[in-house]
Amino acid sequence: MKTVSIIRDRGQLTIPDSIRNVITWINPQSAVTISVNKPDEIVITPHTKSIDKEQIWANIRKARAIKGKGVTSSATEFLVKDRRFH
Repeated sequence: MKTVSIIRDRGQLTIPDSIRNVITWINPQSAVTISVNKPDEIVITPHTKSIDKEQIWANIRKARAIKGKGVTSSATEFLVKDRRFH
């Protein structure tokens, strides 16, 4: 599919309805990656962020195991107690 658009002030580009109706990932506030592969070509793709779930869980386990000096409770227990008083 091809269409013509005009780049406005400050580099603003409106993606035409004919393209927005075909591409489901284009929504208001969508994060996109814009790259230049050739001097006369700009590519817009949906932004995806890879998440390392194993690393997240490792960090959660590490945080839960934190013991403070003179404190017998875990960081999680500390936060629960702290939130009850505020």
